[in-house]
Amino acid sequence: MASPSEPSSAAGFDARRFKAMERAGFNRIAARYADGAHLRAELAAALLDAAALEPGLRVLDLASGPGLLARDAALQVAPGGSVLATDIAEAMLAEGARRCGGHADAPCFAAADAEHLCLADTSVDRVLAGLALFIFPHPERALAEMRRVLVPGGRVALSVWGPRESVPLIHRAQDCITRLLPPPKVARPSVFRFGEAQVLQDLLTQAGFVDIEIRPCEFSCHFDGADAYWQAFLDLAGGAAEAIGRLPEATRQALRAAVADDLTSHADGHGGFSVPARTLVAAAQRPA
Repeated sequence: MASPSEPSSAAGFDARRFKAMERAGFNRIAARYADGAHLRAELAAALLDAAALEPGLRVLDLASGPGLLARDAALQVAPGGSVLATDIAEAMLAEGARRCGGHADAPCFAAADAEHLCLADTSVDRVLAGLALFIFPHPERALAEMRRVLVPGGRVALSVWGPRESVPLIHRAQDCITRLLPPPKVARPSVFRFGEAQVLQDLLTQAGFVDIEIRPCEFSCHFDGADAYWQAFLDLAGGAAEAIGRLPEATRQALRAAVADDLTSHADGHGGFSVPARTLVAAAQRPA
């Protein structure tokens, strides 16, 4: 069985097809992903706090999507700083640029693969990666690139989902998909594969980072109904959202119904649902 950091060694895993599906999926959901930023506001604040940003710093935001972290980071490094927001999904970047407008402190947006960055060595002071590390087919390559572009003493700050059972926000929908649908044609690494702090610690250590700090960040999301939860899941799901979008309408309706049944334990007593999630926020440094 593949180790958590090497999903590409698993039978049937095709990194290129996986990236293509993720790109298509996130291009599909760009605007809705940005609209759902308020659901993850606590996590974004915790990650930016771990990054220890200050005016004048050069920041790289990986898998930036529509630049939600990048936009706030740009405000924190002004004046004199800069933020480069990168992603493989061009529609995500276009959405971010549209929402930032022509503001003087807005980040720059550029399409880039986190595993193969076209940046010079020691060219940035901070690297951000919010809910991204588990998406990369070869996270060890992405971490090597982060270390390469950071200046000595530079800092990386990232977040990942916690263990599966601690993230009903994701696993309720995933459980229904697993029950009702056959295995995906394009194999996917688990989004929970770095949910244990020791696994994440070991991965960062192996990548050559030091002074590693990992802290939990827990939050809950409120939804007015089961359909709102299901749509919010799709608005985060990237390649999975792309695959589900190609299913017959009857199958999609069956998934919605199954999700509604599984959410009953999260009812808030007022007709809605409060669904929790546990994440880990890690900060580490390139050795000085």
